[in-house]
Amino acid sequence: MERRGLDAQGYFEREGSLGRVQEGFRGVVAAARERIGEAYGQRLHSAYLYGSVPRGTARPGRSDLDLLVVLHREPSAEDRDTAEVLADGLDEEFPEIDGVGILLHDKATVLSEEERYDFGWFLACLCTPLLGADLAEHLPRYRPDSLLARETNGDLALLLPRWRDRVREASAPDEYRVLSRAFARRLVRTGFTLVMPLWGGWTSDLAESAEIFGRYYPQRAAQLRDAAAVALDPVADPEVLREYTEDLGPWLAREYAARHGVKRPRTEPS
Repeated sequence: MERRGLDAQGYFEREGSLGRVQEGFRGVVAAARERIGEAYGQRLHSAYLYGSVPRGTARPGRSDLDLLVVLHREPSAEDRDTAEVLADGLDEEFPEIDGVGILLHDKATVLSEEERYDFGWFLACLCTPLLGADLAEHLPRYRPDSLLARETNGDLALLLPRWRDRVREASAPDEYRVLSRAFARRLVRTGFTLVMPLWGGWTSDLAESAEIFGRYYPQRAAQLRDAAAVALDPVADPEVLREYTEDLGPWLAREYAARHGVKRPRTEPS
């Protein structure tokens, strides 16, 4: 079987680059770089792209723009308000993207021992430097092993109660679509990292992730394939959300804990 995403020594290769950004998205990326620098000034340590845009797989008018902003110190409420204003402004001005997400963290947290195999790995392997000094230079190299699987997605059981609350609170079709996309993405990624050490490679492609998962869990393969489709084309169907929170999600959380263990507790589970 083909192995992707690793170098000859079995370490993750960083996915994405500014050179892969498609021409239709270069304007919004340039605007994001400029506005982040202006908005945070000396408080900014670095900024990164992640997701389909730096991988070169974004779909005009349907893909979102994902950004990570790292500050020198812990973000304040004002810093978070600034991120929200930035995101809304980019989303409104550039029709080629469907939504903007900005993760806001501080340098000490990203480099902490607690986050080394979670957010540290995410930055070092899945994020593309956009502005400032690259923090990946201070992080180790990573392999697709059980430790990484546990620390990245071993907290699904903690998320499920909150997912159920969000489903109960939702009522409009647009709310259901937002939830179906978010839940489906997380379930497919969790399903893939469940089998990642067995497969021995990496992919961020959701359809491919579901297919790889299905080789090891054929009895659940159709569910994860369907979830991968919903992650790309969300649905306004509350029954799909109930399937995620009451069947697929709980099963995946149990299987994950049995195979890899449970993610180390955080002050506030993410």
